Amino acid sequence: MSEDTFISHLVELRDRLLRALIVFGLVLLVLVPFASELYDLLATPMMHALPEGAKMIATGVVTPFLVPIKVAMMVAFVITLPYTLFQAWSFVAPGLYSHEKRLVMPLVVASTLLFVVGIVFCYFFVFNTVFHFINQIAPKSISVAPDIENYLNFVLTMFLAFGLTFETPIVVVMLTRMGLVTLEQLRSIRPYFIVIAFIIAAIVTPPDVVSQLLLAIPMCLLFEVGLFAARFVGKKPAAAADTADGDYQPPTDAAQDRELDRIEAEERSRSGG
Repeated sequence: MSEDTFISHLVELRDRLLRALIVFGLVLLVLVPFASELYDLLATPMMHALPEGAKMIATGVVTPFLVPIKVAMMVAFVITLPYTLFQAWSFVAPGLYSHEKRLVMPLVVASTLLFVVGIVFCYFFVFNTVFHFINQIAPKSISVAPDIENYLNFVLTMFLAFGLTFETPIVVVMLTRMGLVTLEQLRSIRPYFIVIAFIIAAIVTPPDVVSQLLLAIPMCLLFEVGLFAARFVGKKPAAAADTADGDYQPPTDAAQDRELDRIEAEERSRSGG
């Protein structure tokens, strides 16, 4: 019986992955005719920073074709990400307890939104600031003509760096909610986190002070946002039996969650047997 259950889970996983890939493929097919326009949109911050009349270059033979297709794939991935996450949620949700379901879904939605916000912040603010700064300090004796493939790799790296940076509040909330650390412990390491944030910014961003500051400062601010949010959704301490004046304090929802978990575990064990 357990082997049949394992195979059925594999079949369900395959079906959900296939659905996500089909939706991704359909969206990509729609975007491919507009791949060149999508790349032009992605290159807008750089083009605004370049001297008037300057253009980007392509050093590879098939690069003018492949790079816009990669951009279309990136956009298709972002567009279909909610559906992909929905398929992942539908697969794992039956195996979660009630209190886990109440926690996981908001975290998935919040982490997705924060990742997208990080990308938007990088595109509209960071790129404009960094590219203008770099081109202003560039020697006047050179002609700036970035390669389109190098530019795409740079953009993807920055998008990933800022997208993950904006996940800092989620990480803080999860650490406190799981009871791995307390809110007081996280507050005590604040000075060390600031140092770590600037080290990470120095590693993943270009070697200029502006981009490093634009990554490290939001990371520190988001750490504070996570500390604030953890006060409300972090792991609750056990409720005291008596209050300061000796009155009885009613139990929290933790006992109800444990009872629901026990009932669900018994039902799973009976169905598995």
